[in-house]
Amino acid sequence: MSRVGLTRRVVGVDYTGAEVTQEVVEERPLTIYLNSQEIVTAMTIGDYPEYLALGFLRNQGMLEGAGSVTRIDYDEELGVVVVRTDHATNHEEKLKKKTRTSGCAVGTVFGDMMEGLEGLILPRAELRTSWLYALAAKINTTPSLYLSAGAIHGTVLCQGDQPLVYMEDVGRHNAVDKISGWMMQNDASAADKILYTTGRLTSEMVIKCAHMGIPVLASRSGFTAWGVEIAQQVGLTLIGRLRGKRFQCVAGADRITWDADLSAIKDEPKRSGRKGGA
Repeated sequence: MSRVGLTRRVVGVDYTGAEVTQEVVEERPLTIYLNSQEIVTAMTIGDYPEYLALGFLRNQGMLEGAGSVTRIDYDEELGVVVVRTDHATNHEEKLKKKTRTSGCAVGTVFGDMMEGLEGLILPRAELRTSWLYALAAKINTTPSLYLSAGAIHGTVLCQGDQPLVYMEDVGRHNAVDKISGWMMQNDASAADKILYTTGRLTSEMVIKCAHMGIPVLASRSGFTAWGVEIAQQVGLTLIGRLRGKRFQCVAGADRITWDADLSAIKDEPKRSGRKGGA
């Protein structure tokens, strides 16, 4: 699926020297402001800039003490989005102490990465294996930029066995932030949701999911040790390497209901059309 403005057709040659034409994902800078203060410039595909900005600020804890969001202004020509709040904030000290994480695109956590997690315990939500398999089958065949152009990550907000909101971007963190912004704008509950991502389950991915209040995080890709440790600390059910009938649960396995008939689940071939994200 090609969405206007998100991909560009380029011409090259293949391994035989024959001319080939393909769709490639566009990248654009988006500068995010909180009131009058410039916060960060992200490389993004350019869709849903308001959700991305709002979700990024929320997931970085930068809306704490800012009151309500009063307005979000986006200037497409300048590539700037401004989130305006009731109260002015000053994050200069945090910006000075920013830490670049192992993520791609906007993978930045300010100050102490564990800030705000102390004492946080996520809701004890049920997870059925039948839901996991149904979600994987639906998501992996959904028309997407990944299937048409590649070089992109997807994140899906789900409830039970139903995908609700699908976001993509060049960075898996951007895609998660878009989901967070959508949830905030639509006042969506988190306690009964599942977050599915194509990206690896790093500490920052787990932290963002925890701050969003979502109790289940699943991925086709693998884990980092710190990501597993944080998931266990906050009571998050963490599922990785979800391919075909196979998956691994490294946190929250006691919340899983094993209701799927494995004989009815097709295993995924080794060379699948959709790979786990890096």
